Amino acid sequence: MSSDQSNSPFRPTNTVIKLHPVAAAPGLDRRTFMKWMAASAALATAACSGPPEEKIMPYVHMPEGMVPGQPQFYATMYPIDGVAQPVLVQTNMGRPGKVEGNPRHAFSQGGSDIYSQAAILELWDPDRSRTPLRGAVPASLDSVLALLNQQAPHWQHNGGAGLRLLLGPSTSPTLLAQLQALQQRYPAMRWAVHHPLRNTALDNASRDAFGQAVSWDYRFDQARVIASFDCDFLSDLPGATAYARQWANSRKPERAGGLSRLYAWQCVPGLVGAMADHRVLATPAQVEAALWQLAAALQLPGAPADAPATPQISALAADLRKAPGASVIIAGPRLSSQAHALVIALNQHLGNLGRTVLPLPAMDIASHAPQSVSALIDDLHAGRVQTLLILDANPAYDQPQLAAALARAGQLIHLGLYRDETALRAHWHLPMAHAFESWSDAYAADGSVCIQQPVITPLYDGVSPHWLLAQLLQAQATDDYATVRAYWQQQWGAADFEPGWQQALQHGVVAGWPAARPLTPGHITISTGFKSSASSSPYILAFAPDPRVRDGRYANNGWLQELPKPLSKLTWGNAIGLSAHTADQLQLDDGDLLQVKAQNQQIEAPIRRMSGVPDGVLVLYFGGGRQTGSVGQNVGHNVYPLRGAQPGWTLPAERVWATGEKAELAATQTHFDDEGRAPVLMLAAGAGQAHPALPPDPHARQASLYPPFSYDSYKWGMTLDLNACIGCGVCTIACQAENNIPVVGPGEVAKGRAMHWIRVDVYEGGPYPLPTRFQPVTCMHCENAPCEEVCPVGATVHDSEGLNVQVYNRCIGTRYCSNNCPYKVRRFNWLQYANVAQEPLKAQRNPEVTVRRRGVMEKCSYCLQRITRARLNAEKDQRRIQDGEMVTACQAACPAQAIHFGDLNDAGSDIRHIKASPLHYTLLEELNTQPRTTYLARLTNPNPAWPEASHGAT
Repeated sequence: MSSDQSNSPFRPTNTVIKLHPVAAAPGLDRRTFMKWMAASAALATAACSGPPEEKIMPYVHMPEGMVPGQPQFYATMYPIDGVAQPVLVQTNMGRPGKVEGNPRHAFSQGGSDIYSQAAILELWDPDRSRTPLRGAVPASLDSVLALLNQQAPHWQHNGGAGLRLLLGPSTSPTLLAQLQALQQRYPAMRWAVHHPLRNTALDNASRDAFGQAVSWDYRFDQARVIASFDCDFLSDLPGATAYARQWANSRKPERAGGLSRLYAWQCVPGLVGAMADHRVLATPAQVEAALWQLAAALQLPGAPADAPATPQISALAADLRKAPGASVIIAGPRLSSQAHALVIALNQHLGNLGRTVLPLPAMDIASHAPQSVSALIDDLHAGRVQTLLILDANPAYDQPQLAAALARAGQLIHLGLYRDETALRAHWHLPMAHAFESWSDAYAADGSVCIQQPVITPLYDGVSPHWLLAQLLQAQATDDYATVRAYWQQQWGAADFEPGWQQALQHGVVAGWPAARPLTPGHITISTGFKSSASSSPYILAFAPDPRVRDGRYANNGWLQELPKPLSKLTWGNAIGLSAHTADQLQLDDGDLLQVKAQNQQIEAPIRRMSGVPDGVLVLYFGGGRQTGSVGQNVGHNVYPLRGAQPGWTLPAERVWATGEKAELAATQTHFDDEGRAPVLMLAAGAGQAHPALPPDPHARQASLYPPFSYDSYKWGMTLDLNACIGCGVCTIACQAENNIPVVGPGEVAKGRAMHWIRVDVYEGGPYPLPTRFQPVTCMHCENAPCEEVCPVGATVHDSEGLNVQVYNRCIGTRYCSNNCPYKVRRFNWLQYANVAQEPLKAQRNPEVTVRRRGVMEKCSYCLQRITRARLNAEKDQRRIQDGEMVTACQAACPAQAIHFGDLNDAGSDIRHIKASPLHYTLLEELNTQPRTTYLARLTNPNPAWPEASHGAT
């Protein structure tokens, strides 16, 4: 490294190593590279001329913390819908390769989510925008700056009239300060925020109740009763990662006061409904009617007395009365502002506000925006917009009304990670730096502030929104580091700044920053009663974010596209979810194409039968039908055109009809009935039952023909807690990132060739509505492993610590092991999947894990590379591996702490304690495979007063 560059590894330098165009090509292999290097060396020798002389600083003394081969971790954050997700990014010799949760963050406590895990793939995505463009022609940043500088005197003269900014969702206080400074510099300038998943009904109700914009936080671990009215707080809310941990903690058998109880009225199937003790399927109108009945049953002041409660509502109301200040009532975006106002009033009436339900001052920049998106559309149509800058948003895809008006802008400048649909319409496009390449800050869902710091220099010519706003402000320092640091220096003051700043960078969270105090509502006005909007349509359209690609932002991420959706188990695209009864009415089966017309727009998409959808409801998932990106292009179907000028979450269908055609759905599971075999054991935790236990297993441990083996060193084992598992799939994608598991594409998935080492099975069965059960299944590492006995070349064997290991260079691909595995957890490389990835993606791979080739079997290894690293560290200190020191990738990522791993020879280990639980059981124990991976049964907490419902609607 150059001596003048040693101070900051994250700032761009003027020293560039230039390669021959062939050597720089993405598809360059090692042979061609060595050939060009040899030719270059020969040419240099013949010319007797070396490279220009410059002073360098060799590693005579290794930099502190830098050990070749040892990963390093950087505390930073990844924004999801603008809200900070605190993470640690692992780098190997300067290459980011894995994301973990940040255990120092008190809210998330080290939990992770699928989007943070997949952010690494997004960083190395070869489809990322690499250079500024003017139309489709490569340009330079200087040309864009020249255009802005040319306009600056005009804006100074007219106060910025004609200048508009449209931003994606963000909670960055630094970005807000820049926008406010720009507004002060150009008073006539306007800016707006576009977020297609915004819950505007809750925003309006909150503003009416508190007199200001509000951000909501919850404490589910302190609640004894939780009532969800069509809100999937375990996946859709900004704090879902922390809420999963809170929910799991509230369901522990040893919890004081017993398990919490969850009620769910749902229109769209989700994780909350799957985990609920009592679930009611209902249309949005029926959900709102249930809320009014609850208000009347609880004698809420102002609630109508003529709203007779159903038996289900009566049981819920009685439960809520027994838990004053220890309950949560929460509603989702498909309900009206009227319903959300009622929820706020109910939480206040029950004493929940400030305890389990925390209304905080709004943290998102949208609450400060001087203009709405609809007003921007009006300005565009009226010709009042000369220059429009769109920063990290894609309205040409997800806001059809705004997309139609973009052509009216005089100059359209787009800043984005990809050359997406909006970039294709822009006059200028600038590549945006990834969150792991730039400095920034943002609020987490609990109101804490996280610092985003880069872990690698920008791979391409990317810039950030901070940089672009600094250019508009004509600031003296325009780099992101100076901008973010200056903001926090102003907040803290110069005296105490440096120690606090360094601590914030080390921990990833601003310690000591004043926590937002819960707000107190004023007088909450509720209407005199619920009035259902009449509709002649027999079908209601309910919109929802895709469980994997959300609003479509992550459509080009192969990991997320191939990660099975939690309930439908679909991959690679979206389908219309409907009940079996509705499908029978329309004479449709899975994959049949359905035409849906609403608001003079229509779309066509395949259908998927789902047990969690009420009759008469069609669930339309966002995120499909993208028109750009080599991965996400034309995957799924775009449903945004149906939303209309005022983007809502529900509307009646004008017409629905089958086309008679069929599409192939790439699903990893097609049969959901457990056929009475109960692979997921469930146990009702009765009142006063402190330690529920399973009945004695009829399959006692049988004798075995295998000779016993004594494990004198380590004896590794795993237990999956089905009472905590919410089926989110974070374990699957964390395993994929850690173990170099390839993406195979929809065609291979449809053939049953998905390569995930962890699958999350879904089972349904029982009384209506069918209860849902999740079960992660991975290699069981059986003591009596059936796979080992049939391999003709000894490619799958047991090691001295009890791991069932796969020797890749022995495997000849007979697949006998897979046929003989009763758990079906082995994955075969039918094709050369690992070579499908383009060159930039190869830098993400874990150097400690072998990249498998065609014809080789693979499976879960208990993260053998991590065990080896922990063993070497322990041997250097002449000690044994301590309990909790060895953590598998899936275990580290799980937000609910449902995965436990450790040494069974350690009598004091957590895994020994868990396997001694009365809830512990073995899958397919009758086969006597004696697996090292076992389970804890799932507990339910039913209300004895709950009536058996013959129909889901209330």
